[in-house]
Amino acid sequence: MACSERLVWGTVRPHILRLHLPRPPPSSHIRSPYLQVLSIHSSPSKSPSKLPSSRNRLASTTSAIATSTNTVQDARSFVTRLKNLLLGTTIGLTLILGYYYTTDTRASFHEWLVIPSLRYFYPDAEDAHEFGNRALKALGSFGLQPRERGNPDGKGDLAVDVFGHTLSNPIGTSAGIDKHCEIPDVLLAAGPAVIEIGGVTPQPQEGNPKPRVWRIPSQKALINRYGLNSEGADYIAMRLRQRVREYAYHMGWGIDEDAEQRILDGEAGVPPGSLQEGKLMAVQVAKNKWTADEDIQAVKKDYVYCVDLLARYADIIVINVSSPNTPGLRGLQKVEPLTNILKAVVEAARGVKRKVPVNVIVKVSPDEDKEEDVRGICDAVFESGVDGVVVGNTTKRRPDPLPAGYSLPAHEQRLLLEQGGYSGPQTFDRTVALVRRYRKMLDEVSFSRTERNSQPALDPSSMNAGAQRNSDPPTTAESLKDTGSSIASSAKSLLLETPEETHPPITPTEIKDSTDRDKQHLKPQTAETEEASKSQPIIRLPERSNPFSASSTSSSSSAEGGPSQSHDLAASPSTDTLPSPSTSPTSLSPSSTPPPPPPTSPQRKVIFATGGITNGAQALEVLAAGADVAQVYTALVYGGIGTVSKMKQEMREELRGRQAGWR
Repeated sequence: MACSERLVWGTVRPHILRLHLPRPPPSSHIRSPYLQVLSIHSSPSKSPSKLPSSRNRLASTTSAIATSTNTVQDARSFVTRLKNLLLGTTIGLTLILGYYYTTDTRASFHEWLVIPSLRYFYPDAEDAHEFGNRALKALGSFGLQPRERGNPDGKGDLAVDVFGHTLSNPIGTSAGIDKHCEIPDVLLAAGPAVIEIGGVTPQPQEGNPKPRVWRIPSQKALINRYGLNSEGADYIAMRLRQRVREYAYHMGWGIDEDAEQRILDGEAGVPPGSLQEGKLMAVQVAKNKWTADEDIQAVKKDYVYCVDLLARYADIIVINVSSPNTPGLRGLQKVEPLTNILKAVVEAARGVKRKVPVNVIVKVSPDEDKEEDVRGICDAVFESGVDGVVVGNTTKRRPDPLPAGYSLPAHEQRLLLEQGGYSGPQTFDRTVALVRRYRKMLDEVSFSRTERNSQPALDPSSMNAGAQRNSDPPTTAESLKDTGSSIASSAKSLLLETPEETHPPITPTEIKDSTDRDKQHLKPQTAETEEASKSQPIIRLPERSNPFSASSTSSSSSAEGGPSQSHDLAASPSTDTLPSPSTSPTSLSPSSTPPPPPPTSPQRKVIFATGGITNGAQALEVLAAGADVAQVYTALVYGGIGTVSKMKQEMREELRGRQAGWR
């Protein structure tokens, strides 16, 4: 070891030193003793005194390299983070925009992507329908269902009054879309103001064998013979009850029976069926197919059983007596059995345990369109106290294809031979015509019943006075009775008559005299009179008696020997001062008896129209024909969940166009 040190630190030349020293192993570190010796003596100009500066330079070089490496790494890390941020933002925005787009009923992909995909993957129409309902139910459970955004009905431009409720729009969905009450809230979120679930039968039944639904794509039509497949009234009532109790729970009222009753009594401020302001939910009920049609008591029992269970949770009960796929059901539309059934249903609906009343309407067939059929149904509606009718259902007829002269493909021609009810745009014209007939007939029956109820009862004490008036001209009611005048004349008679007395017909001379008399007391319209009228207080003059019959009234009173009525004004053609309380129209002398109350006219019957309605213009047309609500079914099958929103937008555009044309 001492010899090695002498050789290293002696005067021996470096190249000789390299000959005597072994080579370092390849894996040796830079700081091994051998390399230290080489690094020191490989250059004659270097000395041990400059060793620290070399180490510093090496350290600084290493630090610079490390710093530059860190800088490069930081730059790369920043770029990576920026890329990740942009990618995450893009993905997030795509998901958010995709969520708002796909859950908006106005999105066109519902019609042009979802519906064609369902038709491609599910050739059977019923399978596609069931899958669509399952998908909507699953989406609804996570709040991802399509909905109408932006509150387009908030302006009230399409609002209508139905059964005392102000509905946000006149569009509804027909029964058959949600047969088993699986997606009522999803349908309500899609925009209609009325939804109809069912039909529901008392006991579960399978319906007709499959296949039982077929598409006619070229006509956008359907043929079905479901046969009222239902899970039964008990099962549907359980779902409806659970829905109401969950709503009560979210209101903070609990989930027990008392909370449920509060919702049904209307304490939440929403209809108990739809549970949404400005919307209603109808439940359609029918009899089981094994119930004999001849046994009216058994049929009534079926309907009443459904009403007892379901009316509690519905706003409207729809009585289906028009399904073409249940043998013998349409025979119940005859006057006598229909009246008996409807009376039983109305009585059961009125006995529902809740404060908010349930309305009852009957669904009639479009094939029963003879005059005696329509008249009989209208008579049954008024006789039983039903609140309205649903005009239209699927038809057994096969209408001509559209457009006129179009030849159906061979496979569609074969499908037309299938037994079942047909629905599609081709039935629209018949629906409009039938709605007009029902509206006219219902109004005529209503007016005739109002006129009959308005006839005053005969008072035995006035028989003598009546005998003295036999020579007088006939009263308005008597003339109508004798001549059988029209509905407009009877409406006019109701306005001219008072409950206490009748008056002779008004002659043109009397009209002219009265007009001239009033003109004499009118001041000329000048700037001074207009300015003076502004300074006068606004007062309400008492109601005057009919000026055209003042003389006849006084003569009648004198002929009868009775005192003049206290509400008759003086003979002066004008009244300058307000009467005293003793001469008030409401004051009666002690000897006088209060007049009988005016007759109450029956409430105008509501009409729901369904059959072939596919766009907003058609909805407006059927509403103009006399319907209160236009219902859609087949249009939803071909147009998707956004059909209702599209129709309402078309209605608004059509109304704006008409208003612009009127201007």
